[in-house]
Amino acid sequence: MSGTEDRLRIALQKSGRLSERSLELMREAGLRVMKGANDLLYRIENHPIDVLRVRDDDITTFVADGVCDLGIIGLNVLEEHAARRNGPRPEVVMPLGFGRCALKIAVPNEAGWPGPGALAGRRIATSYPGVLQAWLRDQAVEAEVVELHGAVEVAPRLKVAHAICDLVSTGATLEANGLKPVETVLESEAVLVRAPGGVPQRHAHLADILTDRLRGVVASQGTKYIMLNAPRSSLEEITRLLPGAGSPTITPLAGKEDAVAVHAVCQENVFWETLEGLKGAGASAILVLPIEKMMM
Repeated sequence: MSGTEDRLRIALQKSGRLSERSLELMREAGLRVMKGANDLLYRIENHPIDVLRVRDDDITTFVADGVCDLGIIGLNVLEEHAARRNGPRPEVVMPLGFGRCALKIAVPNEAGWPGPGALAGRRIATSYPGVLQAWLRDQAVEAEVVELHGAVEVAPRLKVAHAICDLVSTGATLEANGLKPVETVLESEAVLVRAPGGVPQRHAHLADILTDRLRGVVASQGTKYIMLNAPRSSLEEITRLLPGAGSPTITPLAGKEDAVAVHAVCQENVFWETLEGLKGAGASAILVLPIEKMMM
């Protein structure tokens, strides 16, 4: 066996909202990404890994067909691909915590909304006809799906459709076009996927190492390490105030029988209000540090 068969292959988005963050995630996992002879193929300098940078639809196809072992794709694209295609689909390994958005039904601001039944007999414009049709079946609603590949939000204004089903992150585009979201069809974010049935045995160990690293990177996002001193009598209250900390590490302070040091990994945001609450409970010398790496 030689050439590319010796190398694990990962498919990433070439351009778009997930592209740069996907590459950054690879680097945070300790992969030294080197651009190849063209923009399609990047190579990992310190591991036998190739990165293929392709279109969204090609990522799902390459991974489903086993051309690539792993891929990073939006769940919305994965679900649309599965809805349109018979046969094996890529397996979701883990969510990656970025690229969050939602596929939502939106209608003109002046329209009433008694529920999904209001769509019966109506035209709905979308770039995700497969996902939308599956949702309509679940709602027992018969409606006409109009597939568009861009500018979906202007469809009601142009009388192309009565409603739309489109990706929403901030809602600003809907607001600018006189639309309001009324139903969520799918919650989406970037996910790591692998070939159906798993990665081939020759690449399995490397894939496991990479997956563990990515899991650690994702776990450390927004995670903080908190250190503080506290009287023993305040431990219960301070532990309650630590956001998402689980069981903190408690160690005695030298020369102070009634005081301890508290160390905790907090997996939720630590706000100034949190620190003020800790101080009010008796904590002192509070330090909040970012966590660069974490092995789960």
